Amino acid sequence: MKPFTEEDVEFYIQNKVERRHHLVSKTVDEVQKIIQQLTAEISYRDTRFQAISNSGVHNENFRVLAPSHFLITVPLRGLTGYREHQVRHWRYYTVHGAKLLSPVRDPEELQQWLEVEQFSKSLQQWHETEVNIEGDLVPAKVLAIFRELMEKSITSCNLSSKVSILESFSSVVRVAVETPDSQAEVELVPTVEIPTCWPEKARWPRCFKRWPSQEKVQCIKSFGFNLLARSNYHWQLGFSRAERMLIEGLDEDGGCRMKCFRVMRQMKEDVWCTGNKPILTTYHLQMVLFWTCEKYPRTKDWRCFREGFLRMVKKLHKCVSQHFLKHYFVRGTNLLKYANTSDLDLVAGKLAIFLENPVLCLD
Repeated sequence: MKPFTEEDVEFYIQNKVERRHHLVSKTVDEVQKIIQQLTAEISYRDTRFQAISNSGVHNENFRVLAPSHFLITVPLRGLTGYREHQVRHWRYYTVHGAKLLSPVRDPEELQQWLEVEQFSKSLQQWHETEVNIEGDLVPAKVLAIFRELMEKSITSCNLSSKVSILESFSSVVRVAVETPDSQAEVELVPTVEIPTCWPEKARWPRCFKRWPSQEKVQCIKSFGFNLLARSNYHWQLGFSRAERMLIEGLDEDGGCRMKCFRVMRQMKEDVWCTGNKPILTTYHLQMVLFWTCEKYPRTKDWRCFREGFLRMVKKLHKCVSQHFLKHYFVRGTNLLKYANTSDLDLVAGKLAIFLENPVLCLD
């Protein structure tokens, strides 16, 4: 361990952060080639599922949660002209269509129902009972079809030696992908992309906020949102395009926001929260980045790396200590709600030790 100096920061970035970027990019490349091949086969078998593109680490359908843990959204075709639905109805069924009489929790802030009638144009296949119950598009049914197609495609693409479907406690489709250097875990999520509007649940930006600019806000909202099949009944709101737009041009004023974020991410992976499936992912850190940028919107707030970095780590420590991290666009959502509190407390302790004596792990 060495003192926290500018020279050490540059050394750390060159020898740790850049090396990580190279290794992750290489893994992403290998995984994308395989998943692109599989989704192309799935799309051939069922045109409702679109093949993902193979465009590297900046692919908007590809999210790096940890160096060997990825989330890939698979776009769904044949649903266009989305509009918000005002009628609230909480209907619950088994996957086979039988009504459940016992109470099931209502959708959370980041979730919603989805009816096929909310789209002005829809393929006939979305009206079939294999995915539709009394007008509701049921995520569990979509996932069941996707999982079956994935199993068949692994075999027909002769990829059984490289790809295997993992057991999951939820309805999410998880696969293990063997690359030349390591094994990666991939969550595959069928997703309805809605580029035409902004959801009412995302009451953003908050009043009188100076970051981002009003021009940037309007641009971000014009990219719309996604609905992800990540649970049995409800679709989960996603904002991958909006988040990407927020990050693009983040330091046009010459600031060090992304530099702070990248070093924080590296320290998280190396020291504070290690492992292939950490309790804190890159996505959590991204939310911390957005909240810190909003609280400190001025250019002069991001001239000094040390100040900016420690500010961001303090925000992370506060969120982890309180077991509470608000989603940036849907603020009623606590992204740490279902996290193991003992694991969070362990991370909070490591962050507290770092803040008492801020040094970078240069070994």
